[in-house]
Amino acid sequence: MLTSMIIKNTPRDGDYFETGESMRSMTDSEIRANLLDGIITGTHKSANLLSFIIYYIAHNPDVKKKMLEEIDSIFQGDKIRPITKDDFYNLNYCEAIVNEAARIFPVVHSFTRCIDKSDEIAGYQWLAGTTVLINVKAIHNYEDYWEEPNKFNPDRWMNENFKPKKNSYIAFGGGLRSCPGRKLAIVELVCLIALLFRRYEIDLIDMDSPIKVISDNIAVTCVELLVEIKLRN
Repeated sequence: MLTSMIIKNTPRDGDYFETGESMRSMTDSEIRANLLDGIITGTHKSANLLSFIIYYIAHNPDVKKKMLEEIDSIFQGDKIRPITKDDFYNLNYCEAIVNEAARIFPVVHSFTRCIDKSDEIAGYQWLAGTTVLINVKAIHNYEDYWEEPNKFNPDRWMNENFKPKKNSYIAFGGGLRSCPGRKLAIVELVCLIALLFRRYEIDLIDMDSPIKVISDNIAVTCVELLVEIKLRN
């Protein structure tokens, strides 16, 4: 996460531009501010997304089976050893679960962008300076972008030829203004899935009860998810 900020808009950055004040590299104070924002907001959003992950795993036994097979193949029954970097890179299905949960139930369901020049969008003329509200959930569930968009299917992310259409997956924003906590959140969630499910059996108290959330103009917060936790055999 720190490295990506240090190299941003430098020749080491894949999106490097040589000119323009907006394309300069980040200052130390900007890096510190973004790190703090990433840690604070990333932790809050990760906690909520973990709740959604547990909910969808409980409702999809085939997903749970594949997830446990991957975890058990890596840790070989060791329920206490620390997770290494190599473990993280091998937890591909767990990462697919994170991506799919973020797609089907995005914690940040909308964000804004400002048009920097006049343009035509959807047959309408928009003036420069117009603020546009992006509906993340609608894009993530749009059938022209996703096959069976309302189905929780982590396997779609396991196909090596699969790549979401441009701007169709924006759980962490996109472009130069994507969430600075994205990488941290992915690492946190993948490791949490492995830490929890390699040791515990986690089931919903009531399979028929929908997940209880509240929503503001930007984010969704899980306010209650009752689960039963017991040691795995």
